[in-house]
Amino acid sequence: MLSCAFGLLIAAPTHAAANASDRVLLVVSGNGLDDGKTRPGFEMDELSQAYAVFADNGLQVDIASPSGGAVVADKFNRNKPYNSRFLADPKAAAKLTSTRSLASVGTEKYSAVFVIGGKGAMFDLPVNTDLKTLLAATYQAGGVIGAVCHGPAVLMNVPLNGGASLLEGRSVTGFSNEEEALFGKGWAPSFPVLLESGLRGSGAKFSEAPMMLSHVVTDGRLVTGQNPSSTAAAAEAVIRAMGRTLAPRQPWADERSIALLSEMLSGNKAKARASLNANPKLYDVPLIAMWGFFRAQSVGSDRAALSNAVEVMELALPHFSRPELLSGVAEARGKLAKMR
Repeated sequence: MLSCAFGLLIAAPTHAAANASDRVLLVVSGNGLDDGKTRPGFEMDELSQAYAVFADNGLQVDIASPSGGAVVADKFNRNKPYNSRFLADPKAAAKLTSTRSLASVGTEKYSAVFVIGGKGAMFDLPVNTDLKTLLAATYQAGGVIGAVCHGPAVLMNVPLNGGASLLEGRSVTGFSNEEEALFGKGWAPSFPVLLESGLRGSGAKFSEAPMMLSHVVTDGRLVTGQNPSSTAAAAEAVIRAMGRTLAPRQPWADERSIALLSEMLSGNKAKARASLNANPKLYDVPLIAMWGFFRAQSVGSDRAALSNAVEVMELALPHFSRPELLSGVAEARGKLAKMR
């Protein structure tokens, strides 16, 4: 939950040369300023993961923002494998430092449009009329619409031909109110509406997984992912919705960690422990520990959920022993004792 120019974007004829069935547009917020300190922007982890999945499946990927040009991501870890790969690719990095304007892509054909999240997406993307027009045109032409984390905010109030709405009655997900209460305190008070509340209020059928676990909802040619942990799976769901066969790939360490957490919560605790203990280097152990720590803070009086959070923290302890984690375990165990 967290640049240098490499040259000009490749010339416009290259965009026109590709077949529409091979083209995907990633949309990012242009709201960001000062690594997200002054104004929130987009999530680099989501952009680089989605870019990698689409590119590795043979698709041409363009990147657009409301006004075009350089855009600013919120603070992120450049050493994450997907981020370092993106930044080391001159073509990819150039597309980000010189994004296309949404107005300039309005007449072009894409087989899918995928909206990247980040808190900035709550400010400039939902009110961009060029984006609404592009989403409606792409969907009505048989294309796929995808969005992840705060990206689904753009789906509200997208009219289709005949007076229907893109969102009305559709099954979706997005950054949940629970996640916002934990991780959105800085900017959420400035949002026009909390994302989950807005999606529900727009007539969508909203579902969610426990905080920060991967959750993707596919409703025909509409694909949504709940949070940053859902990005790669959402991008893959978009590819499947396009009628394409997925290229095989190895999951990143944080993906393995999120899957392990899901396994713990589904009751396969012994298997999860054995997997982590067998080769902890395959996992992002600090992520596992942090999930347990924050989960313990969010579950209130739900004894079963709190017990699960403690088990997750204790799972990480042999491989990531920190004072904060030890304190978190002790505090949560104290709460459990009072619930008896």
